[in-house]
Parts: sequence; structure tokens; C-alpha cells
Amino acid sequence: MTPLHEVIINKNTKINPIWIMRQAGRYLPEFREIRKLNPNFINLCLNENLSTEITLQPLQRFNLDAAIIFSDILMLPYGLNQKVEFKKGFGPRLGKVKINEMSKLDEVDFVQKIYPVYKAIKKVSTNDLIKNQNKNMIGFVGAPWTLLVYMINQQSPKKNLKENFFKDDFLINRILLILEKFLKIHIKNQIDNGANVIQIFDSWAGLLEEKDLPNYIYSPTLNLVNYVKTLNTPVICFPREIKNYKEFCEIVNPDAIGIDYNVNPKKILRDIKIPVQGGLDPKILLTDKETIKKETIKYLDIFKNHPYIFNLGHGVLPETDPNMFEYMVNTVKNY
Repeated sequence: MTPLHEVIINKNTKINPIWIMRQAGRYLPEFREIRKLNPNFINLCLNENLSTEITLQPLQRFNLDAAIIFSDILMLPYGLNQKVEFKKGFGPRLGKVKINEMSKLDEVDFVQKIYPVYKAIKKVSTNDLIKNQNKNMIGFVGAPWTLLVYMINQQSPKKNLKENFFKDDFLINRILLILEKFLKIHIKNQIDNGANVIQIFDSWAGLLEEKDLPNYIYSPTLNLVNYVKTLNTPVICFPREIKNYKEFCEIVNPDAIGIDYNVNPKKILRDIKIPVQGGLDPKILLTDKETIKKETIKYLDIFKNHPYIFNLGHGVLPETDPNMFEYMVNTVKNY
């Protein structure tokens, strides 16, 4: 059994597998070389050979237990024919939502548009580095709420949504229905091509007030979680900065929960029964070895009798030194 399955399915507390969000990418010099020659981010995600190479780079360098496909949650709106581009120093910029066109979109056209992502997953999952070393292949999607935010806001909301974000109820509900349909298609294609864990990223879960959680987070995410479970694949949710992890886990009931770095891990331990992933502040990797060791061991100690997957509480920062990253990985492995 793979390390993540051992923890998520068998609830094994004797091992602490490690993979890191954004492990494939911007802090690695070998990735930067590729990126320099490939300035169009979407095209890079759709280049099956390069995205395969990028996905495997951290596993060639570090003793990690899983690969996560080099892709982006915004490949979904891109597949739905919404314009998506990434501007340096600004982040994603999206075109207007053409809801009537989206409503008529055929499944075959959607799959065809982002098909290289699935081919890359196939290549990674059958690579000797993954297959022969019993590592996991993680596929992922954005949660419906987070995708809705990008699609309507047309850019990252950072701290706030557009004033009139909620004004068009009809548009929001139609988008959520379309998202549910195509997220399921996107998930199934990833699993069919070798992904054996799915992570659902809800990067903007923290923007909502409590009264809006059932409509925009609990209900749509629960539908996806239940769908992934029907495909006999473990599903991890990462509702970043949500105020009430306990309630989220009780309602949505993923197989494992990813926690961000703003939550108290001891409270999580008290409140949550399912396997836990992550928590370490990515900024810790910008400090020194002593601090990295102390903070890493803190999480391992807290969760030593609870099924736990080591990860950060958000993605690796671009300015991270790969040597410090390696030191953290080795600290987990030697624990």
C-alpha cells in the first residue's frame, strides 16, 4: 500500500509520509530554467512532456512520498472556454463568463481542451520513480467556491471580493451547477489516468461569513467528496482559513483534512477524528535549520498518535532555499 493510503485508509500512526504543496515549481532552479523558456503558464501546463518533467523534479531531488501533478486549478475555467492568463507580478486574469456558451459545452470538447493534463498524469504515474518506489500520484481540483470566486471576480480576490459579487444569484447558481458537472469529469479523468489521491483546494474558503458556508462550501464540496469516494479514491480537502474546521469535517467528511498555518494544531487534534495533513508555516523554511527542525518536530510530536501526513499550511514560497527544503524533508524522515 502507498504511504498516503496507509495513513488515510489504514489510519496508520507509525509513519508520517511527506509531500508539499507547490513542491513542483518556482523555488527549484531546474524549474526556473524551463519557465524562462516557456513564459506562457497555461501552455506550460498543457505541455505533457514538460509538465511531466516538472512534476518529477522534486522527487529526483528529495525523499518525498508523493508527486502532485504540475497543473493549476484554473485549467477548469480554461477548459470551459473562459479566457485565463497569468500576468507576471499580478497573477491570474480571467475573461468575462459567457454563461450561455458554458451551459452548452460538450464534455468531449472540455476533455479535449485540457487532455494533455491527463496524459501527463499517465506519464508520471507510470514512471519508475513513482511505480517502483511505491509513491502516490496526487491529482487535484479547485473547490467550487474558489473557482466561482476566480470566474466572477476575474482575478485573485486577495483580501476582498468585488462589491457586487453576490448580486446575480441566478448566474452564481448556474455556474455552480456547471462546475459540479465538469469538476466530476475532471476528477474522473485524473483518476482514470493514474491519480490515486485527489486533493480539493478551497484557497478562498476564509472569505465567507458563516451564514454563507452551507450554500457555497459545504453543499458543493460535499457533492464532490461523495463523488470521489464512489471512485474508490481517497480525497483530501484543504479549506484554507476556514473558521471552523471541526464543522467542515463533520459535514463534508473528506477522508483527510489539510490545515493551514493559522490554526492551532492542538485544537485540531482535540476536535478532529479523521487523518490530518499539513500546518507548518511556509515562512519557517526561510529561517534557519534550528528553527526548521524545532517547528517540524512540533507538528510531528502533536500528531504522533494521530494519522498524519506532513505538509505545509500553504504552498512553498518562491524564495525558499532548496537546501532548507531538503533539511525539512530529512527531519521528517529521521523522526
